[in-house]
Amino acid sequence: MFRLDLHENCLQPVQKVSFSELNLRERCHLQEWLAKHPNALTDDNVDDELLIIQKEFSGFSDTNERLDLLAIDKKGNLVIIENKLDDSGRDVVWQAIKYTGYCSSLNKAQIVSIYQDFLNKQQCEQKRDAAEVLADFLERDSLDEVVLNAAQSQRVILVAARFRKEVTNTALWLMGFGLRIQCFCITPYKMETEILLDIRQIIPPPEAEEYMINISEKEKEEQTSTGENIKRHAIRKKFWTELLQKLQEKNFPLYSNVSPSIDHWLAAGSGISGMHYSLIFGNKLIRVEFYFTRVNALINSFAFQWMLERKDTIEQAFGQSLEWQPLEGKKACRIQCEKAITQGFSEENWQEMQNWLCEHIIKLEKAIHPHIAGLKNALQSQRHEIEEDN
Repeated sequence: MFRLDLHENCLQPVQKVSFSELNLRERCHLQEWLAKHPNALTDDNVDDELLIIQKEFSGFSDTNERLDLLAIDKKGNLVIIENKLDDSGRDVVWQAIKYTGYCSSLNKAQIVSIYQDFLNKQQCEQKRDAAEVLADFLERDSLDEVVLNAAQSQRVILVAARFRKEVTNTALWLMGFGLRIQCFCITPYKMETEILLDIRQIIPPPEAEEYMINISEKEKEEQTSTGENIKRHAIRKKFWTELLQKLQEKNFPLYSNVSPSIDHWLAAGSGISGMHYSLIFGNKLIRVEFYFTRVNALINSFAFQWMLERKDTIEQAFGQSLEWQPLEGKKACRIQCEKAITQGFSEENWQEMQNWLCEHIIKLEKAIHPHIAGLKNALQSQRHEIEEDN
């Protein structure tokens, strides 16, 4: 690492040091740094964001062993993080694999309980509910339909200043069997009174990571598919097929080019990129919504506020009040109307649910559509003030 001296127009080397020279410890220092900023291991990539749910976790049966950090990613996968300082040692992979095996049996209720225990130990004025925080992190309304810690979905992250060859070779070998394992080289530097920390992923190589993960996931997808998901997907596809037929019979063209899906939502374009109408089908709720989901959060916020200024007109056309949700802390915003139900996956309830969804998506489109052209013009007039992410 070098420091750029612009005055002398030259590079000045920054002193590389060891953690032992700095009198830094694994548990007191490195572990706490990563616990407070886990996304140092993700390059602050929002799609790969991590949430720490426990540290020094020892909730394993018949053993007192403790893993350093336990996290969850945006897909609901558990992430086992093992930290070493100046040297990885020979056994870190075996240690991490052992902890991964222990964690593989954790179910949703246990994960929520583990995280609740972690939250209860935090110094926070307001007590937080673990299930709600997890659902918010995963960008879901609740955990009811979320699969946490699916079979063979666990990830491993190893952190050390130096990795031995036997460790890196074993890590690469395990990747071939579908285990997502990453090795991060963490190097301290000293510059006068400041300490700098370089965190660099070495396995898999960043430039090849996406390809290697995609290959592993493809093989895994071809080999495994849970019966529960297959059943749920079949239910959704049948429900959407029937619903689309009803909309067609009502001569409602919004969904005329949309095919039945296996997802819990069915979207249709509004005429503005990144802003669409959606139908939501769950076991406990159904919903119609207008969703603002552009890449740039400022664009979404601007469009949402523009619509909010016309709230009275829109709700009058809709025929009832709507929920206006800016979704603070997220990129997206939405306008919605929701209905609580019971046993949504039971076909005997479908006719009533489908009739409600048809009625309300037709009303929502009727209320929103007259304002689409105006919103599009307003967005174009803002193009010099709001930069779109490409």
